[in-house]
Amino acid sequence: MSDTNPYETPPPTTPLEELEFTPTHDDRNLALIAHLSGLAGVLGAGMIGFLGPLIIYLMKKDTSPYVEAQAKEALNFQITLLLISIPCFFLVAISCGTLLPLIVVPMALQVIFGIIAALAVRDGSHYRYPFNFRLLQ
Repeated sequence: MSDTNPYETPPPTTPLEELEFTPTHDDRNLALIAHLSGLAGVLGAGMIGFLGPLIIYLMKKDTSPYVEAQAKEALNFQITLLLISIPCFFLVAISCGTLLPLIVVPMALQVIFGIIAALAVRDGSHYRYPFNFRLLQ
């Protein structure tokens, strides 16, 4: 006969956002860098913004659940912006530059939401972008 209680409730399985813990100062800084490093995508015409979050994710995925979650969120957002910017470039090329302001849309989204995310993780809270293809779970 086993010593386990059949009426004992199993431990809850909750998503990372609902876990009660306080990230360290280093965790918050790395999460901040993961979100802000996407701004390199603005400088690189939207094509290299995913590199910063990817590097941080690969470095910290086994050691810090907070940094892992935020780097994944930032990486997913960068991939989403890349997928948005490709059709924008094609539309501008097809229209012979008439739709040139369309190129600014992914860049503006990156700057606005990147800063909002950085401000949120600076305080140690979890940030989720309002629209995001969550390819990495």
